[in-house]
Amino acid sequence: MSFLLFSIAAFGQQYDKAPAPDYKFSVSTTYFTFINFGPTSVSMYEFHFGYKITPKDKIAIKVATWRLFEPMGIPLLDPLLQKESEWYPGKIRESGIGIAYQHFWWKGLFTSVEILPLWKIYLDENKEKIGDGFKLYTSYHLGYHIPLFKNRMFLEPQIHCNYWPIDTEGPQGFEEMENKWPKKYFLFEPNIFIGVKF
Repeated sequence: MSFLLFSIAAFGQQYDKAPAPDYKFSVSTTYFTFINFGPTSVSMYEFHFGYKITPKDKIAIKVATWRLFEPMGIPLLDPLLQKESEWYPGKIRESGIGIAYQHFWWKGLFTSVEILPLWKIYLDENKEKIGDGFKLYTSYHLGYHIPLFKNRMFLEPQIHCNYWPIDTEGPQGFEEMENKWPKKYFLFEPNIFIGVKF
């Protein structure tokens, strides 16, 4: 993966060459959108519709949905992550529309913050709805923007930390699992966004 990213950067980089077209609009998605298969898939679909307001600043509308089968508070390197012993007695479908802000500091180096209100639907093991809820989900990103094909497309490898200060209680079986992992954050999640500009 590292070799691939460095290769793309070497051949796709535009910063030190003649100026590429400066597109104002963009649409991007996470690589998770393309790997939604398997029993531990979160069926995640996330899209950002961005607009560059200055050469270094971009705002975006974020639309996302995913399906949780275990608590989000399980740490990334914990051996129990994705173990069936920690699964909910069903699934939670979370969906929402939010906002994002991205700032470029030096060449492609950027930070961004995203705020996403989520509506939660609890489903039992028979996929029947048994409850609703609400979560306020935020994330904080550090990454690098790699332009491709004369700045028409781009990759953004990044690491982000996620924090949800508001998360309403759900049905009893779900709450029992949540109480085992009460942390309301998930640190250092790796990700890659793929996008097009126009």
